[in-house]
Amino acid sequence: MEYVIEMLDIRKEFPGIVANDNITLQVKKGEIHALLGENGAGKSTLMNVLFGLYQPEKGQIRVNGQEVNITDPNVANDLGIGMVHQHFMLVQNFTVTENIILGNEPTRTGKINIKKAAQDIQELSNQYGLSVDPYAKIQDISVGMQQRVEILKTLYRGADILIFDEPTAALTPQEITELIQIMKKLIQEGKSIILITHKLKEIMSVCDRCTIIRKGVGVGTVNVQETNPDELAALMVGREVHFKTEKKTATPKEAVLTIKELVVEDSRGVEAVSSLDLSVRAGEIVGIAGVDGNGQTELIEAITGLRKIKSGSITLKNQELSTLSTRKITESGIGHIPQDRHKHGLVLDYTIGENIGLQTYYQKPMSKSGILNYKEMYKKAKELIAEYDVRTPSEFTQARSLSGGNQQKAIIAREVDRSPELLIAAQPTRGLDVGAIEFIHKKLIEERDKGRAVLLVSLELDEVINLSDRIAVIYEGKIVDIVDPKETNEQELGLLMAGGTREKAGGTA
Repeated sequence: MEYVIEMLDIRKEFPGIVANDNITLQVKKGEIHALLGENGAGKSTLMNVLFGLYQPEKGQIRVNGQEVNITDPNVANDLGIGMVHQHFMLVQNFTVTENIILGNEPTRTGKINIKKAAQDIQELSNQYGLSVDPYAKIQDISVGMQQRVEILKTLYRGADILIFDEPTAALTPQEITELIQIMKKLIQEGKSIILITHKLKEIMSVCDRCTIIRKGVGVGTVNVQETNPDELAALMVGREVHFKTEKKTATPKEAVLTIKELVVEDSRGVEAVSSLDLSVRAGEIVGIAGVDGNGQTELIEAITGLRKIKSGSITLKNQELSTLSTRKITESGIGHIPQDRHKHGLVLDYTIGENIGLQTYYQKPMSKSGILNYKEMYKKAKELIAEYDVRTPSEFTQARSLSGGNQQKAIIAREVDRSPELLIAAQPTRGLDVGAIEFIHKKLIEERDKGRAVLLVSLELDEVINLSDRIAVIYEGKIVDIVDPKETNEQELGLLMAGGTREKAGGTA
């Protein structure tokens, strides 16, 4: 059997943890090979070894049958290996072309030939159906388009083997469908793909084979056509996983959050939230469904005090929030799981213990007379790390060295533990595996059942339908309809999210 990639008995250690414990991965030419595992299972570490970002303690790597020593990413590039990282490596105020040629600039007579590079990139974009504008600035294009730029960057450098690290974590459903088509096109053009993911639906729809890793150990490789999502989930987590969260019917009481005639502008001064009305009652989960970029971000930022409102009112149990500082809003009873965990959820250079204490560090027993009590802070953090199964060597580990999913679990632990009157959960399960998703869903329903109000904002329609007691559909900054999740489906929601009406969808489903 001819393999394009063979990683044999790879062992990679970090202080206090064995990330890869003698793992073997063999990828055939022309296949999409999934690498499946829980958060912190060692998937990204294994691919960082293949891409030359880490050096293994033990093991052998072969490319097209030849043993190789990949000392850095330049060696990987020379061997035809390209990596599309989960968190994009792009310069925001550079153009697409400038980003793609960075470090690999085509020069003629000592000058960078941008025009020639842009032509080459346009041709590559056309060949693979990527529809990328070579002259667009990164800051002006969508997340899905930025990902295509990352793909083009690897193709421009001549990659035949592409590693995709959690490529759909930040994409809308439509962008995910388009990405799957792009991946199929890449395979038709003779490429091979390794796909790091924990989205079982995607594995079933696009992958040929799947290698499963559990807690740093290789569990085995299966043919996707011969398995099913339940079996893959059990192999990944080591137990049976329930995809549908059991919950009793909600019994909502008084309104906790009331929003009236809210107008909020985005950073360019354009109206992003337009005369929006919404209420969330105690003891219910209200889900917001919408295509990314329809005002969800600005709405959450307005409620949490991260963005000034233009007009309208936001009240929490009759207290007006729009005039309060962010800390006062938090203290009034709001918890916030932010959609961008790096920008608004964590201080990456702080320890995970310090991050868990960020909302309460100035209160007793965390501090006294302005002096921090680190002993109490780390004691509390250790308890939450255990309760929420945050996979970390210790509470003293830097937040940036945890996997994305474990960073997310730490944020959720911090916010849910305070049991606020209103919990805003924005993309709460982005980048989480099925076991962690099951756990987080249970926590959100527990908060609801304690009589708390939960506002869920998610791009995952099955999550919105599964968890919500009411679904508010947002389109161009307005709530256009409120539907009962028991009487709708993804197709009807999709139509409403695109500005259609329920009549066009043929009534309720």
